[in-house]
Amino acid sequence: MRVLGLMSGTSADGVDAVLASFAGPPQRPRWTLNAHHFSPYPAELQRRLIAIGQGQAASSADLLELAEAVTEAQARAARACDPDRRAHLVGCHGQTIWHRPPQQGRRGASWQLLQGPLLAELLGLPVVFDFRSADLALGGQGAPLVPPADQALLGRCGGWQAVLNLGGIANLTLIPPTSGPERHQSVRGWDCGPANTLLDLATRHFSGGTLSYDADGAWARQGQSDERLIQLWLGEPYFQSPPPKSTGREHFGQADLERRLAQLEGRPPADALATLTGFSAAVVSQELGHGPPPVELLVAGGGCRNGLLMEQLVQRCRGLLVRPLAERGIGEAEREALAFALLAWWHARGHRGNAPAVTGARQAAVLGLYARPQGWT
Repeated sequence: MRVLGLMSGTSADGVDAVLASFAGPPQRPRWTLNAHHFSPYPAELQRRLIAIGQGQAASSADLLELAEAVTEAQARAARACDPDRRAHLVGCHGQTIWHRPPQQGRRGASWQLLQGPLLAELLGLPVVFDFRSADLALGGQGAPLVPPADQALLGRCGGWQAVLNLGGIANLTLIPPTSGPERHQSVRGWDCGPANTLLDLATRHFSGGTLSYDADGAWARQGQSDERLIQLWLGEPYFQSPPPKSTGREHFGQADLERRLAQLEGRPPADALATLTGFSAAVVSQELGHGPPPVELLVAGGGCRNGLLMEQLVQRCRGLLVRPLAERGIGEAEREALAFALLAWWHARGHRGNAPAVTGARQAAVLGLYARPQGWT
C-alpha cells in the first residue's frame, strides 16, 4: 500500500510530506520511500501558529480560520509530493497548538489543528488523523508516538540504538538489541526538552525579526557559552523527571526564553545564542542517562543543519558514535512524516501503534481517526 505521510512539527515552519510503500508484517514491514517534499507555511500563518502555541488569546473565528488554513496547507504539500496521485491513504499529524501532559491525577490532552474530513475531500483520499487522542484517553502522554515506528522501520542491532530528533523539541527513541538479556525489553522514548524552539525565538529576538534561525550556528559561534548557567538549567524539574514525559512550546516557548535571557542580561547576543545552543545539546546528553546506554546515536530533524549544535552534541556525548539518520536511508526531514505514514498503514491494518512503555498508557491501541471522502468505496 502506498501512503502519504504529512507532518508539521513544533517549529511550525511548514509541512514535510512523504510518499511511502508498505507491505509485509506490521512489526517489521518492507518499505520504500518513494518521494519527499517540503512545503513551507506562509510567514503569517507560521507567526499566528507560534503565537497561539505559546498561549496568545484567539477568538473562535480565528481558530476556525487557522484550522482551515492548516488543512489547505497540508493538502498542497500532499499534492506536491504525489502529483500523479499514486497514494491509497493519507496519514496526517496536523499542527499541534497545545499539549498538556498528564499530571497530578489530571488526564493529558493535546490539540492538533486539522479538519480531517475536509482534507479527505480536498485530496479525494481517506485520511487517518488525530493520532494522539486514543493514547491520551488511556492515561498516556500522547507523545512521543514515533518510537514504535522507528523500531519497525530501522530494525534492531547488537546493542541499544538511540534515535534523536532535533526539531523544535528534542525527543529520543531507544531501540532494544537483537540479542542478550535485554532483547525482550520494549522500545523506549520521551521528549528531552528544547532543541530549536528557544534558539529560533532568540534569533528572531536579537535580529529584530529579520532572521528566523541561526543558520549553521554561525552567530552563536561568535560567542562564549555560560557553562554555569547551562548546569543550573539542567537542574530544573522537567530535566530531573524520569520518563514517560512529553513537552512542547507551551513549556519551552517565549516566556521560557525571556526568563533565560533575563539570567543572561548584559551579555552579547552571540553569547546568549552560544549558551542556548550548548544547553540544547547538554539536555540530550543528560537525558540519555535516563535509559540504557546506546551504542550509537542517529540524528534527524532540522537541528542537523546547525553545525555548532551537532559539534556540541558530539562533544557532550563523549564516547558515543553520533551520525546522521540519513546514513540509514531516512533523511533528516523525512523521519516523522514517514512515521505517520506507517501509523496510518497500521491503522488500516488494525495494528496497535502506541507503546505503553513510552507514553505510560494503560494499554496499546490502534491510533487515529478515519475520514473518507464522499463516494469512496
